[in-house]
Amino acid sequence: GRMARAWRRVWRRPASGVGALVVLLFLATAIGAPLIAPSDPLRTDWSLIRKPPSLAHPFGTDDLGRDSFSRVVWGTRISMQAGVFAVLLAMAIGVPVGLVAGYYRGALDQVIMRITDAWLAFPFLILAIGLVTIIGPSLTNATLAIGLGTTPTYIRLTRGLTLAAKEEDYVLAARALGARDLRLMRRHVLPNIFSSLLVQATI
Repeated sequence: GRMARAWRRVWRRPASGVGALVVLLFLATAIGAPLIAPSDPLRTDWSLIRKPPSLAHPFGTDDLGRDSFSRVVWGTRISMQAGVFAVLLAMAIGVPVGLVAGYYRGALDQVIMRITDAWLAFPFLILAIGLVTIIGPSLTNATLAIGLGTTPTYIRLTRGLTLAAKEEDYVLAARALGARDLRLMRRHVLPNIFSSLLVQATI
């Protein structure tokens, strides 16, 4: 089927295969953290402060005597949550808003883009810190702050791609055959701009 053909195209490119293996390695590390980590990442041992790598501590220890390898393994879960869920949140908000703005243009587009421009006027780090300060410090709130902070990027990118895609012949032909706006956006515009959005998401 279509999925099998897509996987064959991916595995024909060495870079794609290496990238997939790296992602799978991170995923396996995050899921298997309790089995992989040799010790509690939060346990301190004052007799092991800043020890070099050894068989017992492959990455050495930090300034509190905690095993660095265990902290890296458990930290994979945090990185996956902060990275993956923040991007999913940004796309869930940014892609539909940008799609509507680019497709309908007019006053609605102007309002959306002026709000987006004001959003982008704030430096990302300052905005993220401000949001975390308002809603409270935690990993979940930090993920929300990162996702909301990167949402304008997806709004602008989706809008620009939609402006180009809506003028393509296959969209004009579908409109001439009587396809409604929702169907045009969902079946003809979005699938043809999704690859560019996926590139931005991976970055």
